[in-house]
Amino acid sequence: MIRSASRTSVLVVDDDAAIVEHLVEELERAGFDAAGATSGAAALEDLSVHARDLVVTDVEMPGMRGPELLAEIRRRRPKLPVILITAFGSIELAVATVKAGASDFLAKPFSVDALLLSIDRTLRDGQMRREITRLRRELQREGGELVAHGERMKALVELARRAARTNSTLLLTGESGSGKGALARFIHASSPRAARPFVQINCGALPAGLIESELFGVRRGAYTDARENRDGAFLQASGGTLFLDEIGEMPAAAQTALLQVLETGAVRPVGSDREQPVDVRVLAATNRDVDEALREKKLRADLFYRLAVIRIDVPPLRERRDDIPALVEHFLGLATDRIGRDIVGVREDAMRWLVAHDWPGNVRELANRIER
Repeated sequence: MIRSASRTSVLVVDDDAAIVEHLVEELERAGFDAAGATSGAAALEDLSVHARDLVVTDVEMPGMRGPELLAEIRRRRPKLPVILITAFGSIELAVATVKAGASDFLAKPFSVDALLLSIDRTLRDGQMRREITRLRRELQREGGELVAHGERMKALVELARRAARTNSTLLLTGESGSGKGALARFIHASSPRAARPFVQINCGALPAGLIESELFGVRRGAYTDARENRDGAFLQASGGTLFLDEIGEMPAAAQTALLQVLETGAVRPVGSDREQPVDVRVLAATNRDVDEALREKKLRADLFYRLAVIRIDVPPLRERRDDIPALVEHFLGLATDRIGRDIVGVREDAMRWLVAHDWPGNVRELANRIER
């Protein structure tokens, strides 16, 4: 649970010093870094010095009441979660404080377990909001690959959106730079797993001797450099999505181990004699010709069929030229923001050249050309 994270810092505010002392002791016993304040003014002074992660404050206090402290915290640190506690609990007050920005509401008397549960829920909600914000930012940054003006790309994006609602393994095929990575992020962000991690592994970039430890984890002492236990990509992506890019470059032995994980739903870290269950959706991608890879045994047939429960072929840019003008505008906006230039558009003759070009490097090449 989140409450076991000792780095999480909580400020308790109550005009009763005994209550503050009691709650601080209980929170520290639960693993938090806890501190107390006996007035709203003292709480604001503390927050001006310390980077607290959450505030728990009484409602009825002399001087500055809890709702007034909440309003001031919202003004100074809008994202800092605040839980209100009061002996004068009512549905109306609960609704009013939540509307005013409180993360949760507890009526006295309450148990320490109830407070810990409220804190745990509040911190998890904050994590979820941050993850969704991060995913939306990534989609905005890389969403140009998903521009769908032409019928072919509209159909592809709709297929991806439908596939996102399932939990099936999925294989993306297409030339290098065609947008498979961005499509994988789109599928994750459109899925019920959107608030959980998205972990990407480039199978072609990992040394053959390390790929299993990177995927499945390693236990201390498994080999000379294994000085500590380390989770692999499957456990890091727990509850979310694991994207295995360039799956066709994975060594045969690792393909066999991957197939077993997909079949059993459990991983065995290198150096361990025990399996650990995992809840991960696997997306894979390759820029290889799949038929050729199967024929040359670069890709195991049984792994291919297990991965390609759903298969989406991403077309090269030369086969969706009607998307190029919108892609150009998208990448032009990104580039001008990044380099601080005020460029409003592309001349008509230049756009005709961009549309006519074959773009062997696909969307990635187009983005780099626009920035250059």
